[in-house]
Amino acid sequence: MVKLSEMTARRQPTFYIPHGGGPCFFMDWNMGPPDTWNALKTWLQTFPATIAEPPRALLVVSAHWETKVPTVTTAPVPKLLFDYSGFPAHTYELTWPVPAALDVAARVRELLQNANIESAANDSRGLDHGVFVPMKVSFPDAKIPTVQLSLRAGLDPEEHLAIGRALAPLRDEGVLIVGSGMSYHNMRGLMGGERDAHASSKRFDEWLVNVVRQNATERDEALAAWKSAPSARECHPREEHLIPLMVVAGAAGQDRGEAVFRGEVMNVAVSAVRFA
Repeated sequence: MVKLSEMTARRQPTFYIPHGGGPCFFMDWNMGPPDTWNALKTWLQTFPATIAEPPRALLVVSAHWETKVPTVTTAPVPKLLFDYSGFPAHTYELTWPVPAALDVAARVRELLQNANIESAANDSRGLDHGVFVPMKVSFPDAKIPTVQLSLRAGLDPEEHLAIGRALAPLRDEGVLIVGSGMSYHNMRGLMGGERDAHASSKRFDEWLVNVVRQNATERDEALAAWKSAPSARECHPREEHLIPLMVVAGAAGQDRGEAVFRGEVMNVAVSAVRFA
């Protein structure tokens, strides 16, 4: 069998994407205007066409899984983890029957070990909604093998930049690395309970978009110090939805980023970033 590391493929970009609110793309939205998520859904549907060569596999880092050490899913048949509540019954019956990417999971652990980063595997956990909700929109045929990688408990930005750097070789092996979170994630602000949420989100979004355009050294220094960004804590009272950006930025190496989606949902600014 040919090892993943011996395959040749066109270099994949990395992406940091907003994954929406729960199963928002698969229901009638009643927590605001019905078209709240339409623009983001359209972008999620179309971004795979911007990749020069379809990926061999997906490695998705979701905001919704934190473990003591970076952990990969290794279930032979990936199931879905419906880790949301209060949504219509049919959203708990969604399917996305992707094949497992056990070779990618093994390669992830090999690369992390090479970088002296401890890791683990989990053969029972399903793919959470930070994975299957946006990826079902982007890759509805469910044919691309997929593995999920957890965040490391503590959410240290420099540690996650280092994890990304360790995983960078996957890009040349045809693996698309996706960080799935939200560039704004303050539930009070999203639900209208945070004063000046719109202005705060705009300030932070401008910072983020400018930072990812910088060279790798300046970018990574700024991301490591993200708490000093304008309105940082107003936008991320807890940073689990931002930290996936650190992994994909680390994997980007010297590639600069660009905002490939900029929009507003529930009166706050959100962006998606591509590094290539």
